[in-house]
Amino acid sequence: MQNQLHVKAPGNWINDPNGFIYYKGKYHLFFQYFPYDTQWGTMHWGHAVSTDLVTWEHLGIALFPSKDYDKNGVFSGSAIEKDGKMQLYYTAVQYETLDPENIHVSKDGKLLSSQAMISSEDGIHFDNIKQKKQIIPVCTDPSIGDQSDLRDPKVWKEEDCYTMVLGSTNQGKMGRLLFYRSKDSEHWTFEKSIEDDRFGIILECPDLFSLDSMERDSWVLISSPIGIVKKEGISENQATIRCVKYDYDSKDMIFEMNDEVQFVDYGMELYAPQTNVDEEGRRTLIGWMRMPLPVEEPDGTKWIGMMSIPRVLTIKKNHIYFEPHPNVRNAFYKATLEHKTNHETNHEKETVFNQKLKKGRNYRITATLSEGEVLSIGGYKITYQDQILRTDKSAVMGNWKEKTVPSETPKLSSKTVSLEIYVDRNLIEVFVNNGEYVISNIVYDLSEEVMGEVESFESL
Repeated sequence: MQNQLHVKAPGNWINDPNGFIYYKGKYHLFFQYFPYDTQWGTMHWGHAVSTDLVTWEHLGIALFPSKDYDKNGVFSGSAIEKDGKMQLYYTAVQYETLDPENIHVSKDGKLLSSQAMISSEDGIHFDNIKQKKQIIPVCTDPSIGDQSDLRDPKVWKEEDCYTMVLGSTNQGKMGRLLFYRSKDSEHWTFEKSIEDDRFGIILECPDLFSLDSMERDSWVLISSPIGIVKKEGISENQATIRCVKYDYDSKDMIFEMNDEVQFVDYGMELYAPQTNVDEEGRRTLIGWMRMPLPVEEPDGTKWIGMMSIPRVLTIKKNHIYFEPHPNVRNAFYKATLEHKTNHETNHEKETVFNQKLKKGRNYRITATLSEGEVLSIGGYKITYQDQILRTDKSAVMGNWKEKTVPSETPKLSSKTVSLEIYVDRNLIEVFVNNGEYVISNIVYDLSEEVMGEVESFESL
């Protein structure tokens, strides 16, 4: 099975991206996967590979529960390369109490979480019986972390040692970020626990890295804190990104967060992103797009969950930009706009094109909007008003339309806004002003018409 542009569930359910790595000439993306139904359940790791970040081939299940310590789930984690081998790190889960009516969920939500790893010689074959190792046991010290909610190891090498960050909580009251160190990538020592109300009530999926250089003040933290948004119609759990000062050589290990924070995506539907350095050294991000409803294919296959397109991160004056990966841009070819008719109504300038969105294709559209202008893509409306870009997907959500709320960027500084838009039948991603902000929205019922002031129109 192959996917173009976006990694989609190969049937049933997927969520968080895991183990995103460029290894031996291919990009590997693992992901949380429940292979039995279109709902969350006992987590496995699905596996997809690509040579270009555009065309993805699904390889089936890489990791599955096989040990007492991970019998109820192989939760999220990351990957590194060491001595030519791929090493995967993940959170292993046991339920304290099983639900006798559904063994795939915990009856009371209480877990025993530990950290584990597995190695592979080729990044394709994983011996789930013989190669797994439990490397950090269940946390029994509440001053460090929580035995139930301690998860999502992100591992990287810093000079002569390895560092791991984990997300946790102080009894569900405030999120925590934990640091561990290792000389050999297998034996780990606890270093520091940082508690902060900006981490929500529980911190998930931390990802700490440097942009542009290894200077101590050029580091960035991406994380997914639980319970930080209180707005009807929007999930309270959101992916955030901020600049930090980080010094791993300091005796006390300096870690200081910038007060300014951004959402990774202002569609408020992207969650649990993970980054990786591509073959050219660019810091690249992929995130999970939360879908409210499954999709049913013509053959009856049902699936739910997909990934964003890969995005390259850069930093300018403490603001992080997200641009489509150049491989994605290069994959599209120019399509000719055959005709257009201009008219103005209520200060909304529209241009109607005969060019139609052909089903089964993906599209890239570029446009510039001025104050009061609207672009409609199959019923999905993009409006620029009061220097804020807003999207409205209520007309393309089928039975879910009454539960949608508009998405919007923070206020922009210009009277016009440039857009780069990627259109999939179930996902539209709008890159604003060369990645200053991004709005990504799940959609279900796009029509074929594109209406608005469109500069170029390309299809894949």
